[in-house]
Order: sequence, then structure tokens, then C-alpha cells
Amino acid sequence: MGSRTFFAEELSRLRQDVLAMATRVEENIGKALTALRTGNKELAKEVRADDAEVDALQLKIEDNAAMLIATQQPVARDLREMVTIFKLTSNIERVGDHAVHLARAAKKLIKAGDSPFRAQMHLEKMAEIGQAMLRAAISAFMSQDAAAARAAAAIDHEIDAEHEALTEDIVKVIKKNPSLIKGGLQVLHTSNQLERLGDHITNICEAIVYMIEGKHEELNG
Repeated sequence: MGSRTFFAEELSRLRQDVLAMATRVEENIGKALTALRTGNKELAKEVRADDAEVDALQLKIEDNAAMLIATQQPVARDLREMVTIFKLTSNIERVGDHAVHLARAAKKLIKAGDSPFRAQMHLEKMAEIGQAMLRAAISAFMSQDAAAARAAAAIDHEIDAEHEALTEDIVKVIKKNPSLIKGGLQVLHTSNQLERLGDHITNICEAIVYMIEGKHEELNG
């Protein structure tokens, strides 16, 4: 087997592993969302357990990528993709952490009820958009499509809009009833986590654009 063929096959395996890692995180966002809607404690536990597998996948991918760089010494476009893989795994792992936070917060949020902050609708929408955004970003990576990466990043504006709307609702309620500030801050913390989830996926999209076009471009700036 020639060195070029070997590199291509190993790179293909790395791409599939990145896809598997992102798919697991996307599933975890879905489980956390269901836990938020239903108060399912067991589902929230599953998210935390699955996150350990996500972390293990990250280490596996990065170890294999480092070995491939050391042994094959890729250059130009190939080297950019190897660098991008490290950026992707780091940001996918962070997205997974935000899914874990949502799962942990689900029990408290369900217990507190939707009133008076009207948080449930906004948080659910942010999680749904995050799922779609991650799916679109990884699809752009697998298809090597910079335009698709830019389109995926643009979805982040929808998450930001939900976060801003929820923040405004919380501020209005607290102004009228300062005794609710603790509960309001708890909800706002979860909203912040989901807003940052979108930021990490935007980072993934920026890395994909760099990989394909060889230029650094700030998306959603």
C-alpha cells in the first residue's frame, strides 16, 4: 500500500470518528431536551454517562491524528484538515458539556415550573436549534462544503434571539418581584450555557472554512 493511499484511508477513518463523536453529542442534546420536557431523571443520567464516551472518542481521535501527522507529515490542504480535526473535537466536546448542563438543570427547572419566567419554550427552542446547527456543521465537514459551513453558522442568530428574549422576560419579572432573583439567575445560567453551545458550533464552522479555503474568517461577527 502506498503512503498516499494509507494516509487517505486513515483520514477517512478520522472523519468517520469525528462524525460518530458529533452524532453522540447531538443525541445527548436530544436526550437533555426530552429530560427538560418530561423531567425524566434516568434520561438525564444517560446524558452524563454518554458524555464519558464522548470524552474517550475525543482522546482517540486526537491521538490518531497526532500519530498520522508524525508519521505521514502532511502538508498544505491535508495539514489544514488535520489541524481542523483537533479544533472540531475540542469544540464538539464543549458542546457535549453544555448538553450535560442542560440535563442536570432539567430536574430543577421542571420542579420550579415554567412560571413566572416562561423559560421552557425558549430553552427548548434553543436546544432544538443547537441540534440542527451541529448536524448541519458536521454535514458541511463531511461534504467539505464551505458554503454549507457558513449557512450552519448563520443559524446561531436564532439561538441568540431566543436567549435575548428569555433574558428580557427574566429581567421584567425580577424588576416586578425581586424575591424571584435566585430562580431567575438559575434559568439565565442555563440559557447562557445554550447560547455558548451555539458559539462553539460557530467555531466548528469557522474551522471548516479554514480547512477548505485556507483563510481565517470570523462568522457571525
